[in-house]
Amino acid sequence: MASVRPVVPAFSPLDDELALLDGRLTPTLHGWLVRLSTYLPFAHAAALLSEFAHVPLSEGTAQRLTYAAGTTVVVQQTAEADRIVAAAPEPRPGPACLLLSADGAMVPLVGGDWAEVKTLVAGTVVAHAPLDGPPHVQTTDLSSFSRLTTAEQFTQLATVETYARGVERAERVVAVSDGAEWIQTLFDLQCPDAIRILDFPHAAQRVSRIAAAVWGEGSAAARTWQEAQITALKRDGPDGVLTVVAELAAAHPDLATVAEDAAYLTKRRALMAYPTYHAQGLPIASGCVESANKLVVEARLKGAGMHWQRTHVNPMVALRNVVCSQRWAAVWPTVQATQRIATRQARRERRAARRQVAVVAAPAAPARTPLPGGKAHPPPVNHPWKRPALAGGARHNHAQRTSARE
Repeated sequence: MASVRPVVPAFSPLDDELALLDGRLTPTLHGWLVRLSTYLPFAHAAALLSEFAHVPLSEGTAQRLTYAAGTTVVVQQTAEADRIVAAAPEPRPGPACLLLSADGAMVPLVGGDWAEVKTLVAGTVVAHAPLDGPPHVQTTDLSSFSRLTTAEQFTQLATVETYARGVERAERVVAVSDGAEWIQTLFDLQCPDAIRILDFPHAAQRVSRIAAAVWGEGSAAARTWQEAQITALKRDGPDGVLTVVAELAAAHPDLATVAEDAAYLTKRRALMAYPTYHAQGLPIASGCVESANKLVVEARLKGAGMHWQRTHVNPMVALRNVVCSQRWAAVWPTVQATQRIATRQARRERRAARRQVAVVAAPAAPARTPLPGGKAHPPPVNHPWKRPALAGGARHNHAQRTSARE
């Protein structure tokens, strides 16, 4: 009769049919917890969802699921950037005027270190001409892409965002920045034909530093000079201001700040044609990326007492980009689909591993030499089970055997 197959741990077929992930949360609660953790500290997110859904949750669960989801987003976006670079797919439609701006923000790491998260912001530029006021420019439909990585890697990875915003088919692209070299390299790759503009507040800040160095910070002479030069820069362009700045640098060779700021502005002369930009209805400030530094990166990663493992920064900022760019409804289903595939694969591997476990057999009894006719040898006379337990019993048995023979 065949033996019954032993009971072993197994998986319910409903897990796959209901598209459940590992753990005890439904897909809906899973998504809610990750989304809350993208806005709030993990402990607060877990406590809030526990109160609303009446499901016990821990800070560790929120942290684990959020980092896993963010890592999935990072992997997906990296693969998409590689695909775009390798395959050069058909460009997506773009707006009439697209703004690109980039900058960096420092975040605290475990151990007291700080690291720069680089962010690229894209938006649609819209010029408004109200009847009761002067025309003004507004940037709408903002989205962002952030990473803690080198400038070279960021330049490549940002392709996923520029492609999504249709940079190749936009009628005009405006690239506004503080003039940093790594940002200009980024624009060289992503939008070489863009109209490049030096952020006006940064230019004005350099003029103010020159005034403070020459006449003293906060002095009346410094205020008067800097206000006149800043006004002339916006109204007339850079030529006259740069001439005055060069004269000051020559007159004060001992002031390193004046020479440094004069060289900075002179190098970026072509990026300061502010009257032309104004006439074309173009933005001249990079406030959108500076706001992204605060709202996308720092609002979640620079809370009181927060210090991040370096490997956890990109998963979190990737999720912050998703929620702050209003893309959760489009991105989250792809994240869960990817995680379901990984979960099913892990289950299959565990099933296969359990089937391959060798069953340890009981040791076989030692073989006995059979007699002719198939009978085994009888035990010897001195075998333990033949020996009487007591000496008296042995004598009694001997007497019985002698009487029997007689």
